[in-house]
Amino acid sequence: MSRIGKLPITVPSGVDVTIDGQTVTVKGPKGQLSHVVAEPIVVGRDEDGTIAVSRPDDQRKSKELHGLSRTLIANLVTGVTDGYEKKLEIVGVGYRVLSKGPGTLEFSLGYSHTITVEAPEGITFVVESPTKFSVQGIDKQSVGEVAANIRKLRKPEPYKGKGVRYAGEQVRRKVGKAGK
Repeated sequence: MSRIGKLPITVPSGVDVTIDGQTVTVKGPKGQLSHVVAEPIVVGRDEDGTIAVSRPDDQRKSKELHGLSRTLIANLVTGVTDGYEKKLEIVGVGYRVLSKGPGTLEFSLGYSHTITVEAPEGITFVVESPTKFSVQGIDKQSVGEVAANIRKLRKPEPYKGKGVRYAGEQVRRKVGKAGK
């Protein structure tokens, strides 16, 4: 039995969960999210108000989807109550980020031009300083994807460590050329 899949999902007060066949819709104080659960997995409500995810058999595909489906539904509940945030930082002389409106960032990352990034729907940017900013939203997947795309603009390089990195990320440093 999947250890993660058999755990019940607690629904906090103020969150409304609607189960319509394979579609799970979660409404909360921060917004609304929905997810279509893969076919053999069954989602139901318990008497105490928690959500239970179960599988009908012990086939390999059912076992694979059991814990995944439970985690995705739990992420929906967490997203509409607390939201998700990825903090990023910029390292490098002259590298900086500017906020150009509520959903737009402008990066100076050592190229001959500045790079403008627009926030997709449901994502907000918060600039704390010229070298620190965060990506916030209610959907864990889209927050992570936007943060990864921003990091891709200038990945941290191993010699000087310059670039965009996640807060707390350790960059493996290499030794440069040996002098004579």
